[in-house]
Amino acid sequence: MSGRLWIVTPVFHDVPAFLQLRDAVLQEQQQSELLRDLDTRFLVADDSGGRDPQMAQLHAAADVDVIVPPFNLGHQRAIVYTLRRSAGRIADEDLVVSLDSDGEDRPQDIDALVRAIRDDPDPYTIALARRTTRRESKGFRLFYSAFKLLFRGLTGTVIRTGNFAVYRGSLLRLVERHPYFDLSYSASLTAVGLSTHYVPCPRGSRYTGESRMNLQRLMLHGLGMLVPFTDRIALRAMLVFTVTLAASIALALAVIGVKLFSEASIPGWATYSLLSLFLASLVSLGNFVVLFVVFSQSRGVSLSGLESLDDRG
Repeated sequence: MSGRLWIVTPVFHDVPAFLQLRDAVLQEQQQSELLRDLDTRFLVADDSGGRDPQMAQLHAAADVDVIVPPFNLGHQRAIVYTLRRSAGRIADEDLVVSLDSDGEDRPQDIDALVRAIRDDPDPYTIALARRTTRRESKGFRLFYSAFKLLFRGLTGTVIRTGNFAVYRGSLLRLVERHPYFDLSYSASLTAVGLSTHYVPCPRGSRYTGESRMNLQRLMLHGLGMLVPFTDRIALRAMLVFTVTLAASIALALAVIGVKLFSEASIPGWATYSLLSLFLASLVSLGNFVVLFVVFSQSRGVSLSGLESLDDRG
């Protein structure tokens, strides 16, 4: 293969882990006949907003370009920011690899992801790492299983991929400005309808330190993944609301019919329960729509156009 291999990764006060990732990527590249002759460069998003003194080690590295957002964006939006700032340097035939810097996305799987798109004539195809095994705690796995059920119920699909992806520079230019990416990088790779190859990849272990993903960040991450599927969620919500409303109207008509055309008595609680169900469905739908729209707009505005600023804002 010809061209350049761009490794794009966010780093948030985790420089020692990135240095291990960099060594592992270069080692794996030398062992891969497919990647051995490619010139490799690392695009690092300093997600500390320039506040991590250890990043000086990366600024001094010849094969590392550090992109500094003006503030902490979170790992997914930091990747998007970096890609948009660097897209002009990436040629159509270059390969872009996005992954986390902590070691949980394994460098030894890059070769398999590249092979998945190598023989595909479509220049706009993408390879995504599909998770096969995880090493999280039981509590996290329980929460994640519940989230997958909720996600499938709301969107009709299951997300089993993360930031680990490989695609050509031509695809980057095609989708980099899509507004979905202002909200969630990993979910957008699925939501925008690209030609996709899924490659089974086990989850690796962190090189060093501990994960900074707490419950609050995990919930925000989950909400962000839902936003690119707003159209599907809105459609399903409308269907559920329509069915609920139709059932409420049918029951109301039945109650009225019994009261007008028969001598059977109707318990008072039945009428009040029916009315309460109808009102609750309207209030719940309204609250869900308002909160979801506010969340999606605030997330989008916080990143939209940000890459046009210089590194000092």
